[in-house]
Amino acid sequence: MSKLLDIKDFLAKSLESPVIDVRTPAEYAQGHIPRAVNLPLFTNEERALVGTLYVQQGRRNAVLKGLELVGPRLEAMARAGLDLTENELLVHCWRGGMRSGAVAWLMEQTGIRCFTLEKGYKAYRSLVLDFFNHIPHRIIILGGLTGSGKTERLLQMQSEGEQVIDLEGLANHKGSAFGGLGMPPQPSTEHFENLLFQAFSQLDPLCPVWVEDESRNVGKCSIPKGLWERMQQAEFHLLETPTEIRIERLMQEYAGFMPSLLSESILKIEKRIGYDKCHQALEACHHGDLRTALGICLAYYDKSYRFQIETRLKSNK
Repeated sequence: MSKLLDIKDFLAKSLESPVIDVRTPAEYAQGHIPRAVNLPLFTNEERALVGTLYVQQGRRNAVLKGLELVGPRLEAMARAGLDLTENELLVHCWRGGMRSGAVAWLMEQTGIRCFTLEKGYKAYRSLVLDFFNHIPHRIIILGGLTGSGKTERLLQMQSEGEQVIDLEGLANHKGSAFGGLGMPPQPSTEHFENLLFQAFSQLDPLCPVWVEDESRNVGKCSIPKGLWERMQQAEFHLLETPTEIRIERLMQEYAGFMPSLLSESILKIEKRIGYDKCHQALEACHHGDLRTALGICLAYYDKSYRFQIETRLKSNK
């Protein structure tokens, strides 16, 4: 019979043994424990069907329908587990109930020793959310105007031994209207929080952590409330870079993209920069004059961010 572990012991053991998440693909996509492999007991549609039967006809009929649905797949699931390990396997579902228990039983019939997560993924999310309300690390912010090279500087500092959290890297977005160009799909905000928690968990809480100054939303990913509040109160350092160097950096970063993609990004800030400026930037972009288009957009970002920088610097005095 599988052994039940609390969330902290489960995560500690996950460093040495594979983890399988037996929730549906949709649940897994919404957010999961990093490193966990999705081996769903039910498809999205099957889980909805079983859940409806449970409400309308009771537990027995729901269980029987579940067995009917998964029965033909049991061998394939067992083989998938053996492909991951022949020794130990960590298993979890949403609340640590029937789904994880059933899959753990199946895997143990093949000789794999299983551990299940007490209270399931729900316990993991509680741990994550609680962490951001009680972050033990001292946060230091690196700010700077768009194109200053903040991310490059932080990564350089990380290579030199500083502790760094790369918010944009975890969010798969560079923060501005152009931030999604050339980037992989963004995680959900829930999974972004999970990735942030994992990143913090690998750092020494006795040493400071450098974070890039960001808006509350990095693309569609929202920075957790507790971390955001800490960032607003944190020590602030400004990276100052001449405008020409910033434009050159942005030219190198975005020159390879189709004008149509760049135009879509410019249109996202039309209401902020005004119709006339937006039209000028679009015309420049259409004629291949990316430098002019970027210059117009940069003027907007500089104006809006300078006020934030001045406020932060005053609060640090």
